[in-house]
Amino acid sequence: MNIWVSGYRNYELNIFRLNDQRIKVLKHLLAKQLLAKIDQGLTWILTGGQPGIEQWALEAAIDLKQNYPDLKTALLLPFADFAQKWKPEKQAALLKLKEKVDFFAEISRHPYQSPQQLKNWQAFMLKHTKQALLVYDPEHPGKSRYDYQAIQAYQRWQDYPLDLLDFDWLETASQDYLEEINEKHLQ
Repeated sequence: MNIWVSGYRNYELNIFRLNDQRIKVLKHLLAKQLLAKIDQGLTWILTGGQPGIEQWALEAAIDLKQNYPDLKTALLLPFADFAQKWKPEKQAALLKLKEKVDFFAEISRHPYQSPQQLKNWQAFMLKHTKQALLVYDPEHPGKSRYDYQAIQAYQRWQDYPLDLLDFDWLETASQDYLEEINEKHLQ
C-alpha cells in the first residue's frame, strides 16, 4: 500500500525555527499514524518537499525505517528548481532530506511555468497511492486546501480513503503525548 502524506506548511502552523519543540510532537504524532498504516500493509510513503508536514512526515518515516526496514520513502517535487526561492537553510534541509529518501523525482523537469504543473503533481500522487493522510482542517484553510479539494474530487469516482487530521485531533493527540511524556518523567 502506498500513501500520500501532506498538510500544513510550517508557517501556517506558526513554526519558524527548526528547533521548535512542536516539531518533535508533530513528528511523533505522524510516526504513530504511519505505524498504524504499516500494520495495514503500508510500503511506500509519497510526499512533496514543502517545509512543514511533508518534510516532517518523511523525517518520521526515515526514523521508523530503523525498526521497519521494508518501509520506503519517496520525495516527489512538482517541478524542477522547486526550492529555488527559499532561504538557504530551507534549501539545505530539503537537500539533506533528498539524500535520505529511497526515491526522489521531479514530476515536471521544467522550472515552474504554470499552476498546471501543481495539478499534474496532484494527479500523479493520486494515481500512485491508495489513500491519503492529510494534516488539514477545512475550517482553517491553508495551501493544503488544494490537495484536499483534489482528493475530494478524486473520491467522487474512485475509492480513495482519506485520513484527515484536523486541529481538534492535533490538540487532543498532542495533549495525550505530553501527558505520556510527563508520566514517564515522574516514574
